[in-house]
Amino acid sequence: MNKSMNKECFLTVTGLLILNISLSAQPNFPEPAGEDEPGFVQIFDGKTLDGWKGDHSYWRVEGGVIIGEITPELQLERNTFLIWRDGETADFELKLEYRISEKANSGIQYRSSEIPGEKLSMKGYQFDIDGPGQWTGQNYDELGRGFLALRGQVTKATGGKKAKLIGTVGDREDLFGYIHPEDWNEIHIIARENIMIHIINGHVMCMVVDNDEMDRDMVGLLGLQVHTGPPMKVEFKNIRIKHLEKY
Repeated sequence: MNKSMNKECFLTVTGLLILNISLSAQPNFPEPAGEDEPGFVQIFDGKTLDGWKGDHSYWRVEGGVIIGEITPELQLERNTFLIWRDGETADFELKLEYRISEKANSGIQYRSSEIPGEKLSMKGYQFDIDGPGQWTGQNYDELGRGFLALRGQVTKATGGKKAKLIGTVGDREDLFGYIHPEDWNEIHIIARENIMIHIINGHVMCMVVDNDEMDRDMVGLLGLQVHTGPPMKVEFKNIRIKHLEKY
């Protein structure tokens, strides 16, 4: 089977995946990774930040959880990231659990890069999360093209133009109903070539087909974000990745 046929098969399977997940998944709390996830490996040891680089003024580990926090005494001038140093993200699946405080703003960077000359700053694709739920689940190009797909949208990006809406995976507010505010949720990111799918608690939140060959990223770093603003707290645990073979 040639590359073109492989890609067509992936698009077909992706459509079926979205339908299956949306129809069959229940809004239950996520279970820890187990033997039913072949190919996934843990990238956080649950005890230390070994393999990660970040400003320890804002990042720490407690009780098996990575915590990013801004306090009234410790403010932040610009977004800062905890960057995974033991690999890159190209074609992959990522699963992790997160919990975020009511007014907080955060995200997961992937296929991203560090900004030269700026300490622990990143640009690239972001799985957005926030306490109020305004942005949670969307695909945002940090320090790049901006919004690529809001929650509920299926979009296609092309060079020099705003991403075009080509379909939906559900109503934005209805999808927020599957998210547990200030409690644990499971994120699942699937990135295969130029197609990216964002999933929370088994429900597809958005999908992007990125045909912008000039500005898209096919490989890059993984990072966790603490966002500027009022005091906030975000927590991550059970972080595991599966690298996918190229077509």
